[in-house]
Amino acid sequence: MERERIVQLFFFGFLAVMAYELYELLLPFLTPLVWGILLAFMAHPALIEVEKYVKRRSLSTAIISVVIGLGVVLPAIWASDRLVVEAQALYAQATQSVNAGGVTKLHDWAVNTEFGAWLAKKMGERGYKLDEELPKLTLQAAQMTSDYVARNATHAAKNLLSFIIDFGIALLAFFYMLRDGDYYYRSLRDLTPLHEDDKKAIFDTLRTTLSSVMRGLMLTAVLQGVITGLGMLIFGVPYWLFLAIASAAAGLMPIGGTALVWIPAALYLGFASGWSAAVGLVIWCSIALAVIDNFIKPLAMKHGTGLPTIALFLGILGGLEAYGPLGLFLGPAIMSVFASLLRVYRKEYSGTSKKAA
Repeated sequence: MERERIVQLFFFGFLAVMAYELYELLLPFLTPLVWGILLAFMAHPALIEVEKYVKRRSLSTAIISVVIGLGVVLPAIWASDRLVVEAQALYAQATQSVNAGGVTKLHDWAVNTEFGAWLAKKMGERGYKLDEELPKLTLQAAQMTSDYVARNATHAAKNLLSFIIDFGIALLAFFYMLRDGDYYYRSLRDLTPLHEDDKKAIFDTLRTTLSSVMRGLMLTAVLQGVITGLGMLIFGVPYWLFLAIASAAAGLMPIGGTALVWIPAALYLGFASGWSAAVGLVIWCSIALAVIDNFIKPLAMKHGTGLPTIALFLGILGGLEAYGPLGLFLGPAIMSVFASLLRVYRKEYSGTSKKAA
C-alpha cells in the first residue's frame, strides 16, 4: 500500500514536471497556437457544410485552410499598405490645417460656447492660452499617431520572418484542430476524472461560451467597422480606412466602443465640411450601430453564455488585461468554467444538495 502511494506521488510529480516543461517548450508559439484553435472552433460549422459536398475530411479542411489563409493574408497586405500611407499623410494634413487657420476656427467656435469659454478661462488662469496650445496639441497628436503607425509598420517589416512563422504555426494548428478537433475533444473529456454528467456540463458550457463570445464580438466588431467606414467614406471623412479599422478594434471594447472613433470624426467633419454632413454621419452611425447592437448581436449570441452581465463584463475586461486580445475569449471562458465547477462542487460535495435530496 505504501509502495503504491509512492508510485502515485512519483507519477503525478513527474507528470507535473513534464507539463511545465511542455508549457515552456510551447510558450514562444502559444499565441499563434491559441489563435489557430479559436479559428478552428469558429470554422467547424463551415467544415460540416463543405464535407457534405467534398465527402473527405482532409480535403474539406485543406479547402477551408486555403480560403482562410488567402482571406487573411491578401486583405492584411492591402490594409497595411493603406494604413501606413494614410497615417503618414495625417501629420501633413494637420500641419496644412494649422497653417490655413483651421484650428483658429475651432478655437473661435469653442470660446463662443459656454463650455469653451469656461475652459479657455480656466486655462488662462493657469498661464495657458487656448489659441496657442490648441495648434500645438493638434500637431503633437497627429505626429504621435503618424509616428506610432509608421514605427510599428517598420517594426513589422523588419520582423516579417517572425510574422510568417507565427502565421504558419497558426494555420498549421488551425488545419489539424479543424480536421481532428472532434477526436481531441473526446480525448480531453475522457481524461477528465469527473462523472459523465458533470463533464458534459463543464465542456458544454465552455463550448457554448466560446461560440457565443466569438460569434457575437467578432461578427459585430467587423460589421461595426465596415458600416462606420462606409459612412465616413460617403460623408467625406478623410482617412476613412484608417478610422474604419480603428472602429472595428474599438468595437471590441466593452466601454465606449465605436463612438470613440466616429464622434470625433463627426466633430471634425462639422468644422471642415459643414454640420449637415456631420449630422448625417451621426445619424448613419447611430442607426446602424443600434441595429447591430440590439438585433444582430443578440441573434449572434442567441445561445448565450450562461453568465450574468456583470460577470461577462468583468471576464472581458480582466481577460484583456491578463491575456491581451486573446482575453476577449479566454476571460469569459474562464468565468464560465469556474461557474460550472462551482455547480459541480455544490452538487457533489456541498452538504446543501445532499440535504435537499
